[in-house]
Amino acid sequence: MKKIITNFRLLILACFICLPTILMAQIGVGEPGDDVNDSNVPFDGGDAVLVAIGVGYGLYKAYEKRKENKKSVLQQA
Repeated sequence: MKKIITNFRLLILACFICLPTILMAQIGVGEPGDDVNDSNVPFDGGDAVLVAIGVGYGLYKAYEKRKENKKSVLQQA
């Protein structure tokens, strides 16, 4: 039951993260003759670095948790 609740929370979190992106995506809005693919949002390498750091931190935490679980199993045996 706990796993179902955790998965449900992750699903809700993913929806809240993706929903604003879907709702705000407006292609073709602007003055006539403007380039539709021109974006005023300054995406650069910093975003990729932040994503990489987040993925690395998540993997590190998963590794620690797995290591802790193995240690507790060995102590119980």
